[in-house]
Amino acid sequence: MKDKLSFSSYAVVGFMLFALFFGAGNLIFPAQLGQNAGTNFWPAVLGFLLTGVGLPLLGILAMSYSGSKNLQELASRIHPAFGITFTVMLYLTIGPFFAAPRTATVAYDVGFSSFINEGSQQTGLLIFTLLFFLATLFFSLKPGKLIDYIGKLLAPSIVVLLLILLVMVIAKPMGEIQAPLGDFQGNAFVQGFLEGYNTMDALASLVFGIIVIKTIRSLGVTSTKGVLAATASSGLVAITLLGVIYVGIAYLGAVSTQELGVFTTGGPVLSGGAAYYFGQTGTILLAVILTLACLTTSIGLTTACAEYFQTLFPKIGYKAFAIFFTGITFIIANFGLANIITYSVPVLMLLYPLAIVLMLLAFLSGLFQHKRVVYAITIAVTFLISVTDGLKSLCNSLGIEYFDWLTPILSFYEKVLPLYNQGLGWLLPALVIVLIASVALRGFHVTAKTSVK
Repeated sequence: MKDKLSFSSYAVVGFMLFALFFGAGNLIFPAQLGQNAGTNFWPAVLGFLLTGVGLPLLGILAMSYSGSKNLQELASRIHPAFGITFTVMLYLTIGPFFAAPRTATVAYDVGFSSFINEGSQQTGLLIFTLLFFLATLFFSLKPGKLIDYIGKLLAPSIVVLLLILLVMVIAKPMGEIQAPLGDFQGNAFVQGFLEGYNTMDALASLVFGIIVIKTIRSLGVTSTKGVLAATASSGLVAITLLGVIYVGIAYLGAVSTQELGVFTTGGPVLSGGAAYYFGQTGTILLAVILTLACLTTSIGLTTACAEYFQTLFPKIGYKAFAIFFTGITFIIANFGLANIITYSVPVLMLLYPLAIVLMLLAFLSGLFQHKRVVYAITIAVTFLISVTDGLKSLCNSLGIEYFDWLTPILSFYEKVLPLYNQGLGWLLPALVIVLIASVALRGFHVTAKTSVK
């Protein structure tokens, strides 16, 4: 038994974790944020880093700190039925329904669509996604080699290729940073915080955390303290890389508006920046970066989904689930990036608050003596707020009027919940419940001890 790994082992595991996180959204959303934030660049980026980097690390540490064998076990502290339901929803969200299809569509739209004529785009997407998910399936069927394929080969390649582009951006900016746009003119920090939801990394951390813990244990660290320390060290490697690249890509977006104009997504910002600095070579370089980044994420998501659903249905083998989920992901990817993003936002507005509160409860449960009732009440209150946010977002995404019964609820929340208009109305109620429960239980414990005496 050993309590720590060598620095090289931390680096390999950290690179593996970085590659699992770093995919489609991690490229396009920081670039879009940079364009919109403009001169409010730093507040917006700090908010983005909090959800895009801080929460994923918190999720990984929560899984290690809680001692749970998997996400379902942690979520079952609320109730076994909630544990299964929440875990299934999360896996399907970061897997075949949204995040995994997005990996291929972003890689195609930004890296390869410019080489295909307008009339053949759907055919081009079909062929690209077929090859992309065949590669995903090949690596997913060999999960034991995951650390070799990703940690030692693909992840370092991604970092090197991205740094080449970002060094050029810093050395020779395309133009001056312009005034902020839209919601970034007011509270850029909160807007950046909410933009970080789109990466889905905080949700994925509750899944990838188990992969990291298993990898660390396979390297010889078995004590609880040692696993937690190794998880933290490897996580710091991953989030440092993520943070540096996020800031770099956001800066590319911020200095690009004079030269390229403002785009509705971050994809054209990246392709335009690569073409500006490296011409046709830059476009090819970007295609390679995107494909590697998105492929590694797709492999990780497919592997994690297949492994989890095998535990629910043990009579169906891992290989069958890997093939099934790869097929579903391939089909959904061909509906296009715009549709995937449109329908993913409402789901994220529902799941993200639940995931964040679950992480916080994992760390704070000692304060309320790990009582299930506190878990249940806190999550229930969070759900009542987040589900209305999800429905509100769905109506906005579809361009339809709010349901008749939804309007008075939203009006009530806006009046009584601090930070509700900033998308954080669930935060203070959750913390207040934990505080009250902790004080009440501590007072009950003291009273009980006094009575015994």
